[in-house]
Amino acid sequence: MSSINVTDTDGIRVLQFNRPEKLNALNLDMYQQLNLALHSGDNDESIGAFLLCGTPHCFTAGNDIGDFLNSESLDAEHPAIKFLFTLVDLKKPLIAAVSGPAIGIGTTMLLHCDLVFADTTAEFQLPFVDLALVPEAGASMLLPKIMGYQRAAELLLTGERFSAMQARGYRIINEVIDDEELQTHAFNKAKLIASKSAAAVQQTKALMKPWRTQLRQHMQLELTCFEKRLQSDEAKKIFQHFLLKQ
Repeated sequence: MSSINVTDTDGIRVLQFNRPEKLNALNLDMYQQLNLALHSGDNDESIGAFLLCGTPHCFTAGNDIGDFLNSESLDAEHPAIKFLFTLVDLKKPLIAAVSGPAIGIGTTMLLHCDLVFADTTAEFQLPFVDLALVPEAGASMLLPKIMGYQRAAELLLTGERFSAMQARGYRIINEVIDDEELQTHAFNKAKLIASKSAAAVQQTKALMKPWRTQLRQHMQLELTCFEKRLQSDEAKKIFQHFLLKQ
């Protein structure tokens, strides 16, 4: 069974994290599948929008730590890095439906989505400093832009969890939806967008993000810092302790 379910319905490509036994933690194979599905869908005229979701009450617990630590250098060919920059360059709208935990990359990937909906069980966290790391996916640039410096600093420097209602107040998500209606609501929004002029939708999305070049440069700076921190003795001790607990 694939750890990423890809389904095309009514012009919407649904990408579902499907590794519930590991709380949908993202490994390198999952990143490769996501990259392929996003790239091919972005070039497929029958696809008007993407919908990203997890399993019931679990979006993703973040990166699979063991798999991530055993991977190669974080260069442009690394599947996770490719995924991050794919999110930046995606032409078509990306909608997310979040249920349960969205940890680390589970939260930062939402900053690149065009619409984000969550149910009442959704819980978000940016625990990078707890792991002796720095943020990724452009979060250190996008979060202050979205919610202001002080609020972003609180989330990134404390690593504390926050609820769906808080995320809505922080302007990370659009709306909190009843648990039973989340998937249908998000799909219907994606379907509505996909019914519009594809050229107009894609051009409008591009016009709303004139700072993409700056974002790519900032993400590269983050990655340089991230990789240095990942190789630090401090981070290695934290990860070793984490792996021993599993």
